[in-house]
Amino acid sequence: MKSALLASTMAAAIVGVVALVSFSATAAPTTTVSTPERADNFQLTDTTRLAHELHYFKNAKAIVLMSQINGSDGSRKAAAQLEKIKASYPDKGVLFYMINSKDTRDAAAIEVKKQGYDIPVLMDEMQLVGESLGVQREGEVFIVDPQSGFRISYHGPVAETAKALDAVLSGKPVTNARIEVKTGAQIAFAERGKAVEHANISYSNDVAPILQAKCVSCHQKGGIAPFAMNSFEVVKAMAPMIRESVRSERMPPYFADPHIGKFNHDQGMTADQTKTLIHWIEAGAPRGTGRDALKEDASEAPEWPVSLGKPDVIVDLPGFDVPASGIVEYQNMRVDNPFKQDAWLRAISIKPGDRSVLHHVVSNHMADPKLPKSKIPGGSVGSYTPGAEAQIIAEGAGAPVPAGGKLNFQMHYTTTGKATTDHTQVGFYTLKTAPEFIKRSTVIGDFGLRIPAGAARHEETSYQTFPADAYIYTLYPHSHYRGYSVELKAVTPDGKETLLLSLPKYDFNWQRDYDPETPILVKKGTKLVAKWIYDNSTNNRANPDPNRDITWGEQTHEEMMYFRVNYRWADETVSNVRNDLQSKLMSSMSIGMIDDNYDGLIQEGELKGMMASLKPRFKDLDADHSGALDPKELAAAGGGMRMPMPRDADIDL
Repeated sequence: MKSALLASTMAAAIVGVVALVSFSATAAPTTTVSTPERADNFQLTDTTRLAHELHYFKNAKAIVLMSQINGSDGSRKAAAQLEKIKASYPDKGVLFYMINSKDTRDAAAIEVKKQGYDIPVLMDEMQLVGESLGVQREGEVFIVDPQSGFRISYHGPVAETAKALDAVLSGKPVTNARIEVKTGAQIAFAERGKAVEHANISYSNDVAPILQAKCVSCHQKGGIAPFAMNSFEVVKAMAPMIRESVRSERMPPYFADPHIGKFNHDQGMTADQTKTLIHWIEAGAPRGTGRDALKEDASEAPEWPVSLGKPDVIVDLPGFDVPASGIVEYQNMRVDNPFKQDAWLRAISIKPGDRSVLHHVVSNHMADPKLPKSKIPGGSVGSYTPGAEAQIIAEGAGAPVPAGGKLNFQMHYTTTGKATTDHTQVGFYTLKTAPEFIKRSTVIGDFGLRIPAGAARHEETSYQTFPADAYIYTLYPHSHYRGYSVELKAVTPDGKETLLLSLPKYDFNWQRDYDPETPILVKKGTKLVAKWIYDNSTNNRANPDPNRDITWGEQTHEEMMYFRVNYRWADETVSNVRNDLQSKLMSSMSIGMIDDNYDGLIQEGELKGMMASLKPRFKDLDADHSGALDPKELAAAGGGMRMPMPRDADIDL
């Protein structure tokens, strides 16, 4: 995983070197706007909260982009023309998009719905993409040719698009490749023509603090990043790669949609930080005056998280030899519980011995049947996935660890072509006194998922119904290489829907907890609905095999639908343990993973993947002949199934 990440990062650096050639810190101020020869990579999110990266579609025959704004007859007419052109090129490998560099996403979503647009509208909220393309008006079309290094083969009005597109598809040059668009509403770009201001952005006062806040924790000696940002000279050399990584939203690796929810430890750059950094790089990354904070404050990555310090208890897991190739079955490492008395954890940090091979760690407490049953529940004692940070339990709560027994750590290793030995450590940070609340966790998942071969945007949903009020502490989505996008929403009994988390583009290499700044109240009867979108197409460069149907599987080349939620029951305390509520929640798991339209019933068409085995028995199971299975009928079918992993009453990953 990490080796692949390093390779793609360095490849981006090589590509970016070319881009920096056109930047000049001494360029004279100008408002002249021209169309670049090539389209630099970018990622934008559309009005449905789905991300689109330009270079992701390197196999496309052509990509058509058109500038658009809300409420304008010019844009609406141009969009109608573009829709007709799109209809003329079915199955020819051409992608069509509109780009809005003027309006808010919510407003654009209303416009899309009102006008019935079929073409996605990408939201250029920071104006960086329209700025770099040279957009000036609505209705400007850019035809990008991925087969020639994302060359902009045509820029002009929509009326000439079909003719230009035919030339691109036939491999011929466009006769009139640059046609000035003279009609349509103008689009103002706030930063256009500010070359002098951008050249005066201070590395010392403006840029270095951004990098220290958002990048250096990984980009330091001993950190997980491929190079250390420990001087201006390093940043200058890597500037093209940094620009490309930020514009394509691969870095910083924090992928929560900023419009939805507020989370602790947000590593994403703000819009102002992003624009400052990009414009400084495009101005030639000038050094200017002032101290070099990156060099003067440089340090090495700490052994344990700085915010937590050295753990109170450290457990060394047994070493494991990972072969160079092949599939490694899950390894369950059981160690003696270091806690001889009931303990409460305030944080857990898992330190991989070799990040390149460790896919995940799942853990749970295993009670000793010879000892009296503890008054506190057992559960997870920490987890790890690529890019994960320490797990910090919400204030006032703790993760329970009953005394004695064993701690089981399920280790998932993937081979990389090089044999290695992993020695993972687990650091426990304890509370000195019992907390008020108990941290609980559950997993919303679907091991009946089925992703058709070649499907580019396949959707799967699953939910759980909360039997009592609860406060959500943590949201954590997990899938494998085909996971493209994920969302979690709360649906109350009256049908009201509230989005809690959205990742327009999921990245397998960076999986993290998202802890709401304020715990989210979930009322009794609320369904938490997870929606995953998977890409099983050839565009997905990480896809192990786009030619086969994919079902649930434990190995990385297979697929999962998995969404962990950490929470506490509103009326549960350490002195009032409510295992009954946990059992009721678990009982909603089976129907939730099958019921795609979350109506509380199972229609025959919803039985797919591993659950398709119930189809031959469907009519017999439908005791009331309603045409659907209710929870009791499903339970009678043996449908009260649990997720295959992990194996404990309190679930965590």
